[in-house]
Amino acid sequence: MKLKLDIDPDIVAMMAAEVAAGERAVTAAMREAGSGLKSAWRLQITGAGLGTRLANSIRSQNFPRSGESLDAAALVWSQAPVIVGAHDTGPLIRSKNGFWLAIPLPAAGKSLRGGRITPGEWERRRGLRVRFVYRRTGPSLLVAEGRLNTKGQAVVSRSKTGRGKVTAPIFLLVPQVKLPKRLDLARDADRVLDGVPGLIVANWVEART
Repeated sequence: MKLKLDIDPDIVAMMAAEVAAGERAVTAAMREAGSGLKSAWRLQITGAGLGTRLANSIRSQNFPRSGESLDAAALVWSQAPVIVGAHDTGPLIRSKNGFWLAIPLPAAGKSLRGGRITPGEWERRRGLRVRFVYRRTGPSLLVAEGRLNTKGQAVVSRSKTGRGKVTAPIFLLVPQVKLPKRLDLARDADRVLDGVPGLIVANWVEART
């Protein structure tokens, strides 16, 4: 017995068209999902009061970068993963050397390099020495003898009479700090992921109509 299989050219064309429609649908769906997740994370960061600069660290990239594929994917990430991750997990932060974390108070001012100033940098800039003050019922302190300028920051006192001289608390010393969890990035990621099948179907139907 000899069998011969002839494939109708119309069926081949229909199959090719269906595959092409699937490629367009999956690629469009992943682009929508990636863009949606990036926007959701940025909105969550600004809504938590963490600023637009950190929000704009959220980026996305579609794969393939050009063309269409049934294996299309989207990657969403942060260019500041340590900072974003800390606000997402609310970690417990301890001193590297096992002693104290020095938290600058208003009299300390800000670092020239951005972020929080350290006791060493503060002493070099102000020309004052800090001293340790132990407190039994609360966090210990690093204080300095000087005066407060118009910004409320401790500076060297030039008064010969000692007028205006104060003992200013410069740093608060604590053994550890628990950052509050201010973000829930997984919530948005799960929501977007759950919506991907619906996006594929919607784009597939649209492509065929």
